[in-house]
Amino acid sequence: MSGDIGESMADIATGAMAARAAEPRAGETVPGPGGHTAESACLNCGTPLAGPHCHQCGQRAHVHRTLSAFFHDLLHGVLHFEGKTWRTVPLLVWKPGKLTREYIDGRRASYVSPIALFLFVVFLSYALFSALGGSQAFEPDVNAMEQVKSAYAANERQLAELQTQREAESGDAAEVAEIDERIASLREDQQGLEMVLGGVGSEFETSFREGFERNPLPAGNELTAAWNKITQNPQLAIYKLQTNAYKFSWMLIPLSVPFVWLMFPFSRRFRGYDHTVFTTYSITFMIALVAVSSLLFFVGAPVLCGLLLCYAPWHMYRQIRGTYGTSRIGAILRMLVLSVFAWIAISLFVMGIGWMAGH
Repeated sequence: MSGDIGESMADIATGAMAARAAEPRAGETVPGPGGHTAESACLNCGTPLAGPHCHQCGQRAHVHRTLSAFFHDLLHGVLHFEGKTWRTVPLLVWKPGKLTREYIDGRRASYVSPIALFLFVVFLSYALFSALGGSQAFEPDVNAMEQVKSAYAANERQLAELQTQREAESGDAAEVAEIDERIASLREDQQGLEMVLGGVGSEFETSFREGFERNPLPAGNELTAAWNKITQNPQLAIYKLQTNAYKFSWMLIPLSVPFVWLMFPFSRRFRGYDHTVFTTYSITFMIALVAVSSLLFFVGAPVLCGLLLCYAPWHMYRQIRGTYGTSRIGAILRMLVLSVFAWIAISLFVMGIGWMAGH
């Protein structure tokens, strides 16, 4: 038995040596100058090459085997999407209708696909939100809370003084009326401060629990159980809302497509695919717009933030008009209707992730 194995191994070695003599470069690729390779057949599928790319699988004919080439590919993939990003983003921002129409009509080689761009923007937005504070953004500012507490205490002292003055005042009705007006104003201020003090930080849970003890939800259903979990640990709920919104953001697309379809319910020209591409590009831009607006608000530019958000309806109008070729009036009317539909879809999405946050 051992002799047979030895003869078999010898036959394999002899065959390998013969193949090596016939094809000395087969089975390996020797990089040339600059890390380039020169192959007559595709390294991926073995198809004979007839150009810079394999006509069978699409891989480049020449591959690079240097560290510089590796990091170049890394930056190229992240920042450029092979150059498509810088052609897609300007159109998405300013000519969304043209971009959507081009992609639907099959002219796609120059653009990033809707779903790829959507996922990329969602990832960047989530990273930006986390960098700006994430769930910590909902935690109370200690210094601000101290100022609120000081203002509340000062108002209490002033109310006591005014109440003493009113009790001492007996003759002048005008003076009494003025004191009563000041007391009423201070009490309104105190109510606002009480809402701040009772709804933030360690007292957040208590205020909600007391409110629902007075007006409880019906017992024995999933909504009540989910709400109880949220009120018991609001910070955990906020964290779960954040992560669920990131993981299930794609659900905005199927939730929104039926509403877009309702704008052209009997059209034979525009089908579900057209509406899906339209919806995906539109949601992608809106997510990016909210992310940039959040950044502006964070750095102390609320006016720019508000102006930027005002661009959303105009963007929707341009995309409707460019994609579906409607008239100006038709695009305006559909924009208004779609704006309402968008809030309905967002509400359904928020309800869904809120339900998941309570489980």
